[in-house]
Amino acid sequence: MDIIELEDVSARAWPALHTARLGGWRLNASTGHTGRANTCWALEAPDRPVAEALEAVEAWYAGHGLPPKFKTVDGPTAPVDLAARLTARGYAPNTETSVMVGPVGGINDGVTLLTEPDAGFQAVMFEALYRDQADADERLATLRRIPQPMFFARIDVDGEPAAVGACAVDSGWGGLSVMRTSPKHRRKGLAGRIVAALLGAAQDAGATRSYLQVEAYNVNAVALYEKLGFREAYRYRYWAR
Repeated sequence: MDIIELEDVSARAWPALHTARLGGWRLNASTGHTGRANTCWALEAPDRPVAEALEAVEAWYAGHGLPPKFKTVDGPTAPVDLAARLTARGYAPNTETSVMVGPVGGINDGVTLLTEPDAGFQAVMFEALYRDQADADERLATLRRIPQPMFFARIDVDGEPAAVGACAVDSGWGGLSVMRTSPKHRRKGLAGRIVAALLGAAQDAGATRSYLQVEAYNVNAVALYEKLGFREAYRYRYWAR
């Protein structure tokens, strides 16, 4: 598996509001909430000396009114001493994330598939994010920028929206995202049903394999995804001052 290829697929599946490149460094900025859409992905060598590239990244984020942040990936991060350079500039790593790859195909067991995030979908997003409207708004705006084929899934319990998820299909990959369950409906197996329905839709749209990103500390979610056939491929982490 080509990590750079999958990183580029995942970037298209979570498109930032503003983008730029310094050679192999991908700069992303939105409204400052989600990690992927508000960090510099240091995947390959920059197009200038590293010290100058770091200064250029910091200036670019300042121009967008955001703090500079970086994303480093196990394996391809360039240069290889970037972690030491970031540490020397006052950055520290956080939010270690596991990228897991898995199968496609699944049965739809009572899951509503949507072409856009409707009001019920948005209600679960807002509630699961502990009523952080700005965070939910950035995620929803990002979801609406994702190219088709794109699927949104929702499960209702007793007429109330209870769990949601989404999947973008690109280059044979089905990318799962925004898996959220209302706090009052957790531990009912809803997430597994959402995943199965989305992977079935992804297969129908031409995907032959799937991926997702989950924070490494979230052992319950990791265990669920492993049960569904996913395995860790690599990890990444964010760096902030």
